[in-house]
Amino acid sequence: MSILLVTSSPRGAASHSTRIATELANKLLAADPSNTLVVRDLVANPLPHIDPDYSTGIYTPAEARSQRQAEVVGVSDAVLDELFAADTIILATGFINFGISSTLKSWVDHVARSGKTFSYGEGGPKGLVNGKKVYIVLASGGIYSEGAAVQMDHAIPYLRGVLGFLGMTDVDVIRIEGVGMGPDAVDAAIAKATAKVNAVVAGTAGKQVAAAA
Repeated sequence: MSILLVTSSPRGAASHSTRIATELANKLLAADPSNTLVVRDLVANPLPHIDPDYSTGIYTPAEARSQRQAEVVGVSDAVLDELFAADTIILATGFINFGISSTLKSWVDHVARSGKTFSYGEGGPKGLVNGKKVYIVLASGGIYSEGAAVQMDHAIPYLRGVLGFLGMTDVDVIRIEGVGMGPDAVDAAIAKATAKVNAVVAGTAGKQVAAAA
């Protein structure tokens, strides 16, 4: 299994989403010696925001692109290669102003490409990124999975929507929520997220054993 881990929190070593997502990736990696891991740190190596050269370059034949167009489209191509090569994708983000981090949004902008990850036909749009398992790891200061604040969660609905549009419909969410509510709340949130990580790893291992049998 090839695992792609995409982290995007600006909080560095203090990031709960990066911590839990990395833990998930490492445990999946350790579960089978044949597994491989690719890490894309969008804070250490942020993707450029799309610009006119990108917007025109992706629709320009490769041999006709300017040097700048070739460079920015090449960045997107590299990101797409990582996506298509992965069996499992782990996306980690903090909950920032009720949505995802801007660095992760830039990643989405680079992978959502007509003719590459989706197409249009007589039946409407069709996602071209199929057969992937996706885990979204989201850390938030408050509680947004239930209660009155659910309507303010524009992160998970957005990611589920855009991933589904691209063909990735097998999506699980691991929340680390309430981390802004004091040390006890942080401990509880980490413990709950870690338990879900362990359940995911155990379930994955079980499926692999069943497939081998």
